[in-house]
Amino acid sequence: MTSAPAPSISSSAHTARAFSKVPEVTALFWVIKVLTTGAGETSSDFLVTHLDPIIGVAIAFVAFVVALTLQFRADRYRPVLYWFAVVMVSVFGTMVADVIHVVLGVPYLVSAPAFAILLAAVFVVWHRVEGTLSIHSITTRRREVFYWCAILATFALGTATGDLTATTFHLGYLASGLVFTAVIAIPALWFAIGRRHAIVTFWFAYVVTRPLGASYADWMGVDHARGGLAWGTGPVSIVLLVLIAALVAVLARRATAGRHRPITA
Repeated sequence: MTSAPAPSISSSAHTARAFSKVPEVTALFWVIKVLTTGAGETSSDFLVTHLDPIIGVAIAFVAFVVALTLQFRADRYRPVLYWFAVVMVSVFGTMVADVIHVVLGVPYLVSAPAFAILLAAVFVVWHRVEGTLSIHSITTRRREVFYWCAILATFALGTATGDLTATTFHLGYLASGLVFTAVIAIPALWFAIGRRHAIVTFWFAYVVTRPLGASYADWMGVDHARGGLAWGTGPVSIVLLVLIAALVAVLARRATAGRHRPITA
């Protein structure tokens, strides 16, 4: 009786990718991530200023729940569902941070550190339960729950941080965008030079992309009195969402082609 051949390294890697619930971290991943942060910021502002704020938040919450439900029901990473969930987390996470500031009157100097503590708590519990914070291990429901809790916390933290620098510190949106552009270069250079601490640099960059994209989106959308280009939050949101849809379509085609490609030993 002959034993079955051991699976090749390429076959094992293909299987791990096939059942992962999150995408590979590539340059395109970061481009889409930044676009989602901008779209989340301007879409949130558009909804609460052009609709009754309660209705706007309710619409965003329902879409947020639907998006995450579809993502959790998926059997593997599916680009359209994943990025739809990220966009809605961006929109709703922005609203959470804004409601705490505008409605409850909590200053950004308080909410930003509070969201940082919340994110740290998610990471601590996640690591104690699962032993890793690697996004390459999101293959179980429990890890997926931790992952999306962390994602939501990063968006709320990023929103509060971006507004903190732009309004509380009076840097303005363009200057804030330039500051966060410089900040996000730190983990990129660190990882490029040493190829170490990949998990830490990933999450650091993930947090910074939120105020980075949102600052530039706000700068394009808000009026001249607030230091913006006055293009309007609606038009900016539409352009960003169209760009996201186009890039996600590219990822979807690649994913389909990859599933039909034969595995070589």
